[in-house]
Amino acid sequence: MKFDEHLAFLFSKGRIRPVLRVYGWRPYTISIGYNQDESVFDFEKIKNAGIGFVRRPTGGRAVLHAEELTYSVVMNSYGKSVIEIYNLISRAIVRGLNLLGVELELAQTEHDFRSFYKDFKSIPCFASSAKYEVQFKGKKLVGSAQRRFGDVVLQHGSILIGEFHRKLPEFLKIDSIEIVEKIRAEIEEKTICLNEILHRNVSFDDVAEALKQGFKQEFGIEFEDKILLDEEFEIEKLDLISL
Repeated sequence: MKFDEHLAFLFSKGRIRPVLRVYGWRPYTISIGYNQDESVFDFEKIKNAGIGFVRRPTGGRAVLHAEELTYSVVMNSYGKSVIEIYNLISRAIVRGLNLLGVELELAQTEHDFRSFYKDFKSIPCFASSAKYEVQFKGKKLVGSAQRRFGDVVLQHGSILIGEFHRKLPEFLKIDSIEIVEKIRAEIEEKTICLNEILHRNVSFDDVAEALKQGFKQEFGIEFEDKILLDEEFEIEKLDLISL
């Protein structure tokens, strides 16, 4: 995700073209939004479970990255609002995932997030849907978060393949078992994964290829098969500069 922020920086300098990047996680990792409070997480439990913990350069709420595909998009906003870019990217995702045999829709309403974020149930990203997020029969399949650097857009998203993301409440620093169970029930009630929808094990590669085709069809583009290596930019040593 730090590399994604660097790609946004390179794009702002005209050194690269727009990017669609996909990846998985090893070890499984919890990411939180760039302005989310980390004090609600139990780092001892996270460490003992062998799970990583990072802060995203994008906003949004906590995600347990496990049985999923993470995507990132770097592009120009062309004067479009945050919600308009969400809509554009979500349409491409829907078009691609439909190729797997999934009939999806976009959320048309959203929470009053200012009041919702005061509730413990708001900690997980998948406890609620924003407008134009991808759903299946009212349940959230894709969670996305965006950040702007001037007219440069960086958007992250998690496409759920399996159910491991539902374990996120186990790593919260909450004494009340009742509250943890309420959060767990909220996630189970409001989310769904591709394996559950299609009644089969969907591979990461299948989702990645479908996503690529969806972006090609929706935006009328072709991809350049050019690999950007982390080592080329010494990603571990980057001091990222705000754009």
